[in-house]
Amino acid sequence: MRTITTTEDLAEFCARAKLEPFVTIDTEFLRERTYWSKLCLIQMALPGKDGEAVLVDPIEGHAMSMEPIYDLFRHTKTVKVFHAARQDLEIFFTEGNVFPDPLFDTQIAAMVCGFGEQVGYETLVKKIAKADLDKTSRFTDWSRRPLTTAQAEYALADVTHLRVIYEFLAAQLVKTRREPWVVEELSVLTDPETYITRPAEAWEKIKTRTTSGRFLAVVRELARFRETYCQANNVPRARVMKDDALLELASTRPTNTEELGRSRLLLREGRKPEIAEGILNAIKVAMDLKQDDLPRPPDQGAQLQVNPALADLLRVLLKAKSESLGVAPRLIASSSELDQIAAGQREVAALNGWRAEAFGDDALRLCKGEIALSAKGNEVRVVRL
Repeated sequence: MRTITTTEDLAEFCARAKLEPFVTIDTEFLRERTYWSKLCLIQMALPGKDGEAVLVDPIEGHAMSMEPIYDLFRHTKTVKVFHAARQDLEIFFTEGNVFPDPLFDTQIAAMVCGFGEQVGYETLVKKIAKADLDKTSRFTDWSRRPLTTAQAEYALADVTHLRVIYEFLAAQLVKTRREPWVVEELSVLTDPETYITRPAEAWEKIKTRTTSGRFLAVVRELARFRETYCQANNVPRARVMKDDALLELASTRPTNTEELGRSRLLLREGRKPEIAEGILNAIKVAMDLKQDDLPRPPDQGAQLQVNPALADLLRVLLKAKSESLGVAPRLIASSSELDQIAAGQREVAALNGWRAEAFGDDALRLCKGEIALSAKGNEVRVVRL
């Protein structure tokens, strides 16, 4: 069990990885007490049952440069294999402004290969690698040193079993000719926009049923302040104010610290002078806006003129297609997308890319009356008219 803590040793291992067809990678991190994830450990393994597997410790090796890993990411002859890579990639993009190329995500590949929606690593280890994981170290504090033997073994298992899983899924994708499907899905993970949160747009992620322009303006300005403050001070959003407190303040709209102090949901941290001042200023900015400058509520799904009978037929078609392909229905199309199609909308993800081949093209034919559905026993068939 080898732990790397120097730039020289990391560069040596990454140079060997460049000679291999793939390398498996995982990370351990903490985010409960910060806005940006704190990288605590990187695990990597080379191909083969006895291929070298290492831990890269950026805490013990605080002077170690991550550039050898970034250089490996840019090396296009070695596939970088992750499972559920989004949070791992966010760390590397934030710290190194780089994405692995080429990238393979076994969770996405497993969904395409019929293992269900958002299948977990433990499930794939059992079904493909025929092994069990020791989960006792899953929720430990990865920032504490020294690491225990149990922690190190748990961390390495996240990349050693991944080798078998990758080789199995990669072969399945070649066999089913679904490699382009995975490539299309991975494009979202390697898009910088996936990881960039702009303070001016932060309010769009807050769920509210209120459509008042003034209310939404206060929500927008409070969310803008919270995001700006948290990014600058590297603190989690909930420490400044949780969403329920933000929505409460958007309703009560305090104008001074005394009124702000009456909030039921704002935590003690959010009452600190610099935060309290930011909250009150955000509310004032929103209240001073002219009517024409108020934000408009997003389009409501309920406003769609949905043909309910057609929507039901699309759901039957989706179920039939997903069963024949062995792919989870929600990976192909969501319920809201089916309603959009039934309402006549065509700018829908389910009608583009590999989803068009799997479902979207026949969905449009169904809408046009060019095909019908018939049932024989438990099987639903597509009949061309």
